[in-house]
Amino acid sequence: MSKTYRRGAARLAAAGVTAGLLAVGAFAGATTAGADSGTGSAGDTASSGGATGTLGDLVPGMYGGATVTSKDGKPAAEQAGLFKLSLSDGTTVYTYCIDLYNGADTSGKAAYHEVPWSATSLTQQGRDKDVAGKITWILQHSFPQVNDLDALAKTAGSGSLTKETAAAGTQVAIWRLSDDPKAAADDPAAEKLADYLDQSAQAVAEPSPSLELTPSSVSGKSGGRIGPVTAHTSASGAQAVLASDAPAGVKLVDGDGKPVTSVSDGSQLYFDVPAGTKEGGTSVTVSATTSVPVGRAFAGTNSKDGGSSQTMILAGTSQTEIKATAAATWADQGPIPALTAQVNCAKSGVDVSATNKGDEAFTFTLEGKTYTIAPGKSQTITVPVAEDQGYKIDIALPDKSVKTFKGVLDCKAATPPPTLPANQPSPASGTGNLAETGSSNSTPLIAGIAVALVVVGGGAVFFFRRSAKKNSATS
Repeated sequence: MSKTYRRGAARLAAAGVTAGLLAVGAFAGATTAGADSGTGSAGDTASSGGATGTLGDLVPGMYGGATVTSKDGKPAAEQAGLFKLSLSDGTTVYTYCIDLYNGADTSGKAAYHEVPWSATSLTQQGRDKDVAGKITWILQHSFPQVNDLDALAKTAGSGSLTKETAAAGTQVAIWRLSDDPKAAADDPAAEKLADYLDQSAQAVAEPSPSLELTPSSVSGKSGGRIGPVTAHTSASGAQAVLASDAPAGVKLVDGDGKPVTSVSDGSQLYFDVPAGTKEGGTSVTVSATTSVPVGRAFAGTNSKDGGSSQTMILAGTSQTEIKATAAATWADQGPIPALTAQVNCAKSGVDVSATNKGDEAFTFTLEGKTYTIAPGKSQTITVPVAEDQGYKIDIALPDKSVKTFKGVLDCKAATPPPTLPANQPSPASGTGNLAETGSSNSTPLIAGIAVALVVVGGGAVFFFRRSAKKNSATS
């Protein structure tokens, strides 16, 4: 049986090598994980989708003063308003903060990735389930979505508003929900706007992803269709392209077996693999031009220490190009596993999911416990992870290959310090962090954690390395 298990592990590794998967850089925070490919650095990875970008500073003319009172009753001056987020294709969008007491790396180097609410502190244990929906209502009914400031002022009964005071009032209203502080806008009209928004907010549904494929990894026997992989997108349509490394005869099809080149929200994709195709794998890349929906969250990585950067939520959007990738693995017999992972903030941990589409059992060891996935079955194991700490999850296989999963969990709203530091915009050079909204009290990442893989939506493909290389492959 050990030989059979080795085939299962080898297929997963081969899929990572042959699939031509996206290399996506180092993202951290609540939805970040690392998959060690044995190189000691970022290896081949699969991104299930979502917009990516880097965080900039507060937008000039779109932020104003606010006061946040600490637990000991001491007030601290904060700057409340819109941040600039530069997406990977050069598009600029605007965000508000939903993570007041965590540092914001505004150096222009902090990598951000679109994530579901479930991967943020908005859904942490014990939190009002309506918080995220109410914040999204505020975004939909205030600046910059409502850019007629006279109309907004009339609706709110606030008195005259400018972009500066409208942004400040909106941010204060959001902070009261996301971080539950004693916060007030300095400007009277901005404060009245914040009060109106908080009192009027109603929970609305989570917006659709800009583009996401779930699951990001599928497996099955050759001689049939493998899948489905489901597309979730705000775009009216998207293009689907099979990787150039796909073996001859392998096709991308729909549920009826018809060839597919385009998809829309809810479309299901399958990999049609002819019988006799050599065991291995490939991938599909879906691309679309669309606007990231207002209310989508963005989690980020601090560029200085690799820890989490302040979580943001989208307030102003533009058309942007987005890509997502999913991988497939196949064989004609034996265990044929697919492994995915995603952060689960509601459970304060990482969900590791294993599916076996083969005709023999697939066995692996996780956190010292052995799991056996019967043919045609799947199982999800939640691994508890300490908040704001670097974690390293090893998955051991019977052939002695090991999968290493690394990252930083940032699921809970940071605890406010006894005395809050002042929050000021970064210098023009763009090298600083904004306050708590700043950096002085942010928890540093445990040294040596190399982040290699973003896990959102359906998760990410696991890659395996020989255990003999463990010490050299991980720092």
